[in-house]
Amino acid sequence: MKDEIRIDTEKFREDGYLAVDGFLTPEEVNELKVECKRLVDEFSADEHQSIFSTKNQKSDDYFMTSGDKIRYFFEEDAFDESGELKVPKERAINKIGHALYELNPVFKRITRSEKVQSVIRQCGMEKPAIVQSMYIFKQPQIGGAVVPHQDSTYLYTEPLNVIGLWIALEDSTAENGCLSFIPGSHKNGTSRRFIRNPDPNGPLTILTGKPLEFDETKFVPAPAKPGELALRRTCRAQLWLYIPGTLLLINGEVIHQSEANRSPKSRQIYTFHVVETKDTVYSKENWLQPTPELPFPLLYDD
Repeated sequence: MKDEIRIDTEKFREDGYLAVDGFLTPEEVNELKVECKRLVDEFSADEHQSIFSTKNQKSDDYFMTSGDKIRYFFEEDAFDESGELKVPKERAINKIGHALYELNPVFKRITRSEKVQSVIRQCGMEKPAIVQSMYIFKQPQIGGAVVPHQDSTYLYTEPLNVIGLWIALEDSTAENGCLSFIPGSHKNGTSRRFIRNPDPNGPLTILTGKPLEFDETKFVPAPAKPGELALRRTCRAQLWLYIPGTLLLINGEVIHQSEANRSPKSRQIYTFHVVETKDTVYSKENWLQPTPELPFPLLYDD
């Protein structure tokens, strides 16, 4: 496999996350950004104004039916009191989700690349399926915070096995909202669930289970290279935590977060999630479900 990238699987199992330098080439990074710009340019901001926020999680039909479509979600602070955009649409979008991985040929090729397959094979998955993807902008000044969470809360399986692949497309720093993790926090399972509400008279989705318990002081950024963490802690304002092309491999149970972006620079990334399908049950309660139009496609089948 010509694009095989070796990863430290032992460290991934121990910490619950792993940074991999140079996963995408500069050319691949630029290709994704150019394609995303084309999508945004062609999108009409008047078509639908759905806001995405992890602090105030509200679901509408536009969100609930986005699993097999390419849809656009705005930042919470993008609109004024009259409902008008305060900034141009390209500076107001929070994310594009959730089927870029299948419906857009550029994103599909990167998502299904040999190097992605190599990494997931090394994680031990035999029949992994891609379930969703997102292009996240983390806009300058208004980029919202992502609260501490576990990906398995949203994409629950039995047994638990979801893996996230998060790829930096711009410099990701302490100032513009880089990710941070609690090492080893994936070893205690998941108690919180984000599910479709069985009550037809209530909101479309609800959070169930015990809220996350964690020590806020334990959050650390994932060093892009071994041994750099101490240095980066002392000089975070001057150093990039992740440069474009860096991959963060994320166990579905590890607790992670990102701060709001109040800097003048965006922090664009592409992320997608895979789940094992062999001897695994994907919960029918999850907000995101496969559809007849787009069953979750296998990344490979060994």
